[in-house]
Amino acid sequence: MADKVLLSLGEKVDVYKQGDQAVKIFKKDYPKTEVLYEALVQARVEETGLPVPKINEIAKNDGVWNLFMDHIEGKTMAEIMKEDPANIKKYVEEMVDIQLEIHSKTNPMLNKLKDKLIAEIKALDCISETDRYELLTRLDSMPKHKKLCHGNFSPSNVIVKDGKTYIVDWIAATQGNASADVARTYLLLYLDSPETAEYYMDIFCEKSNTDKKYVQAWLPIVAAAHLKNCKEEEKDFLMKWINVVDYE
Repeated sequence: MADKVLLSLGEKVDVYKQGDQAVKIFKKDYPKTEVLYEALVQARVEETGLPVPKINEIAKNDGVWNLFMDHIEGKTMAEIMKEDPANIKKYVEEMVDIQLEIHSKTNPMLNKLKDKLIAEIKALDCISETDRYELLTRLDSMPKHKKLCHGNFSPSNVIVKDGKTYIVDWIAATQGNASADVARTYLLLYLDSPETAEYYMDIFCEKSNTDKKYVQAWLPIVAAAHLKNCKEEEKDFLMKWINVVDYE
């Protein structure tokens, strides 16, 4: 058996390369249900035909869960953008094309994005009851769609290998409204570069023929929903997005 090479360390999971596979080794006592759920979501995304790493095996070794999948050897779009900042706009446009391809797919077996957002907002203890009510009211008024949504789409989750792109990190995938997915990507990009985020939003709306104000209406909802599990340094940033957008 090939030796394992460490790729990354995390609080909940470490990732190794072993031969032509990536192995996610979950920490001791990590819930079995969450391991199986991650594998199930990934498998359902595989069914759409998108270029994603395929799940090959789930095993328990030395008392911890292991998830084996294809290893994609390449550079992330984030790395490429950092190395070639003069062409940021070109890479953003490529990202939008990839995301539009994602949104063209469906899988009725995935959880519904709207249900996920409702649960996340209801679980918050760091916002007022008034804010919670207004967020949930706005969310209830949003159209229900069934498009595949990545849930965490960013340049770091696009890998380029031999000119082909692969999309990774599907644990947050759901079926729902694409504009909510776009709002999440916008916020992720804004953390690094507001200018890049604005260009991304403009290009997405142009290519998808979507009203920019419609996407912006999702920003406070999506920002609030990600407060529960966000990094400490992101909390103030997300709180500002809950408050800066007027409710119409």
